[in-house]
Amino acid sequence: MFLTRKAEMVAPEQTLAGRTERTFPIAERHRVLDAPVVTDPETGGIPDGYQVALFGLGCFWGAEEIYWQIPGVWSTSVGYAGGTTPHPTYDEVCTGRTNHTEAVRIVFDPATVSYADLVKTFFEIHDPTQGYRQGNDVGTQYRSAIYWTTPEQERIARELTAAYGAELARRRLGDITTEIRPAAPLDDGAPYYYAEDVHQQYLAKNPHGYRCHANTGVKFPETA
Repeated sequence: MFLTRKAEMVAPEQTLAGRTERTFPIAERHRVLDAPVVTDPETGGIPDGYQVALFGLGCFWGAEEIYWQIPGVWSTSVGYAGGTTPHPTYDEVCTGRTNHTEAVRIVFDPATVSYADLVKTFFEIHDPTQGYRQGNDVGTQYRSAIYWTTPEQERIARELTAAYGAELARRRLGDITTEIRPAAPLDDGAPYYYAEDVHQQYLAKNPHGYRCHANTGVKFPETA
């Protein structure tokens, strides 16, 4: 499986066919936060006024663990976003033939934690200059990505990406390769598909499990 991971995107017509619906169950409650894991802002399950943030920043196990510890984060889950194959499996994503990222989905209370602070954390805990990899993890599923859910999120994401990019450029650490796209159900949005239950809150179930925290070591500029 590891040898089949690809370091380049494939044409949409060459991606795997996938399936019409999720074929595996997911635990109803978050193992750490005791909130629903599967939520939908259109059909309910998310408290009024809360928002959804969606990021790709390498292996989703370690990313989810960091975000569920932030005050104001109500629920987290891991899954697949930004690709073509509907309802992919982990093994399919690992082939590089779905074009998905490993993603973390965050439901948060903007009265307690701002979207800007979530984006700043995003940049500090991974390396957004590595293209299709994070550390020793190589493949298109590990690319850096922000999938915004509101126009205001897009504005903030682009402004903060520019600010962090300028700081990295000042330090000659490379150009940011972060993909910035709308999340579904926005036009041309990137659908999010929940990962298998074994991956949800993986590091709460396996405290000594794998964590990839490749990063630049650069804190977000305080003036941004």
